[in-house]
Amino acid sequence: MSENKTTPTAAPAATVIVLRDANGGQKGIEALLLRRNARTAFHGGAWVFPGGHIDPEDHNPDAPADMLAAARQAAVREAQEEAGLSLSTQTLLYFSHWTTPLVRPKRFSTWFFATQAGKDAVQVDGTEISAHTWMRPHQALAARQAGEIELPPPTFVSLTKLSAFETARDALAYIRGREPDIFFPKLEKIEGGYCSLYRGDAGYESSNVDAPGRRHRLWMRQNGWRYEIAQECAG
Repeated sequence: MSENKTTPTAAPAATVIVLRDANGGQKGIEALLLRRNARTAFHGGAWVFPGGHIDPEDHNPDAPADMLAAARQAAVREAQEEAGLSLSTQTLLYFSHWTTPLVRPKRFSTWFFATQAGKDAVQVDGTEISAHTWMRPHQALAARQAGEIELPPPTFVSLTKLSAFETARDALAYIRGREPDIFFPKLEKIEGGYCSLYRGDAGYESSNVDAPGRRHRLWMRQNGWRYEIAQECAG
């Protein structure tokens, strides 16, 4: 499917993943998750990273077309507005970019950043955001699998990738040393749910979930979600 007059334009947005080392002497990292107000139209009630639209004032007047710089500024502003955090654009590491599938009625083109948590206490705005928690990635994933919380697909995939790290420093060093992942999902209906195909998957271009070869996808079945990335399919 290609962009046409009936395809909603993807609005520019930015998100920041704030990381810290786990408390209590435990190994592992924690990510800040905010719960969107249940009455919010987009992902109402879901747990997400701080973020939102890129506003006109986020653009640098001297470089208005620099979307990456505008996204950094938006991520800093949203973290302050939603969670009371004072972040610096200079510390934000470009982690990934997500574009909402063409079939969705509301679409975003979102830059994801990551950064180390500072000393600010989290204070949610109480309107768009109703609550917050610091959660280890694997615990958040398990809570989603148990039906205890809702995570949007980009949040689920991001937490899956971050679950491999024992310290925030290690996670940020990994992000700093690699190219950002670019996701433009193709959503396919399957038995028991959906499969979101990502670039690099053998079935991406043909939208064929059963195509043999490399896997890069998110299985979203009613009985659980699973992010799969591998050189060849298991068969």
